[in-house]
Parts: sequence; C-alpha cells; structure tokens
Amino acid sequence: MGDYENKEREEVFSKKVRAGKRTYFFDVKSTRSNDYYITITESKKRLEDGMFVKHKIFLYKEDFEKFAEGLSETVDYIKSHQEVVEKRYEYATEDIAQKTDDEFSFEL
Repeated sequence: MGDYENKEREEVFSKKVRAGKRTYFFDVKSTRSNDYYITITESKKRLEDGMFVKHKIFLYKEDFEKFAEGLSETVDYIKSHQEVVEKRYEYATEDIAQKTDDEFSFEL
C-alpha cells in the first residue's frame, strides 16, 4: 500500500472549530490495525511573522473516559468560580456559511 493510500485511510473524521484568533481541529484517525484515536490541534497565527504555530495532543480510546471526566471537572470548577460568557465570533461575509457549519458544542 502506498503512502497516499495510508494517509487516505488514516483520517476518518475532522471537525474545525474557530474561536477568535485560534482554530481547533478535532481529528479522528485510524491506526494500521484500524483502531481510532483523536488528535486535538490548536493553531494560532503569530503576529510578528504571520506563521501559524500548532500544538497537538493525541488522545487514545482507552483514555476517553478519564479525559472527559477531567475536562468536565475542570470546566465546572471554572464556571463555579467565575462568570463564563461564550463569545460568538464575527467573520467576513464569505465565512458566514462556513461559520454555521463549524459551530461546536461539547457535552460530557
């Protein structure tokens, strides 16, 4: 199997979430043995040179429950100690249709 076929098989699902100056990518990928895992990527454009800086974590299926519990507990802590106001970001006219498709809700 060539490299192209491997890459084609590897990415199973992708969700892009725009949040102000950052974009988050939630990607479901497949291992050679067809096990799924998630990569979460934060991408942010540096002002000084216009380059994109990316940070990525890998989340494996055996860790999903513990990760979700930890994230939920952390978010609940912040919400109980400070007011959290969700921002809705405005995009240029050509991005409006894209924005509707990219809305994201994370419920645990």
